[in-house]
Amino acid sequence: MGLADTIKDKNLALNQDRSKARIFLHHHLDESLKLEYLTIKDPLMLWNNLKDSYDHLKMVVLPQARFDWIHLRLQDFKSICAYNSSMFNIISQLKLCDENITDHDMLEKTFSIFPTSSMLLQQQYREIRFKKYSELISHLLVVE
Repeated sequence: MGLADTIKDKNLALNQDRSKARIFLHHHLDESLKLEYLTIKDPLMLWNNLKDSYDHLKMVVLPQARFDWIHLRLQDFKSICAYNSSMFNIISQLKLCDENITDHDMLEKTFSIFPTSSMLLQQQYREIRFKKYSELISHLLVVE
């Protein structure tokens, strides 16, 4: 929306743009936070207050997300759909913390966590050479 300058120090943004930015930020706040930050009119001040309050979450979320990623196992889920949902939940947390997870990472993770009893199956799936994680999951869902 071209309002990024309104949340930078020493900006020269127009009052109209500041108002738009404040409305935009307030619109995207949780209802309980809207009341807490209702009196703050400057988008820069609002942005900085939110940053001070919630920026530490990365330090809390990242170790848990990495732990969950490392310990993610296919056999812990009743279905491929449940596994896939958990995978994307963990990836969302990692992305929040600026960790980049690629399709290749997701494919390798899924291949590496096949149960030991299914090593032949894992090898067969690797030989198909899926390029996207979504292709592998679609295939696994059909098989399931």
